[in-house]
Amino acid sequence: MQLQNHHSGLIYAMVLAAAADGQVRESELWTIDETMMVLPIFKDFQRANFGAIAGACVELLSEEDGIDAAIGLIQGSLPPRLYATAYALACDVVAVDGIATQEELRLLEMMRHQLDIDRLTAAAIERGAAARFARLPDNI
Repeated sequence: MQLQNHHSGLIYAMVLAAAADGQVRESELWTIDETMMVLPIFKDFQRANFGAIAGACVELLSEEDGIDAAIGLIQGSLPPRLYATAYALACDVVAVDGIATQEELRLLEMMRHQLDIDRLTAAAIERGAAARFARLPDNI
C-alpha cells in the first residue's frame, strides 16, 4: 500500500496522534480540521477527501503492526523536508488537550526515529507545540 500524496501523509500523522491513546477527542478533530484550513501546505487539498484518508488510517491501526505500517506510509509519502512538518502536526494534536499520555509519547518517539528527526529538532518542535497550546490553571 502507498499513500497518494503528501496531504495523505500529513493527515495520517495527525490521525495517528489523535488515535494513539485509543480515543479521538473532539478537540483533536477540531485541531486537525483547523490545521487543514490554515496551513499553506494544505492550500490545494480537497477537504472532501479527509474522511476516506482518516478512515483508511484508523483501519490500518486495527491490523497487527499497524502503527509501524502507518509511519512507514507517512515516510514514503513525504519528501524528507516535510518529515519535521509531519512530526510538528502530530505534536500539535497531542498537545491540544494539555496532557500527553504514555501511548501518545510512545507514538511520537516512534515517529521521531523512523522519520530521522534529531533530538534537538524534536525538542524544539515539542516545546513549540506545548507553548501554542498552553493553558492557565482553572483557579486563576
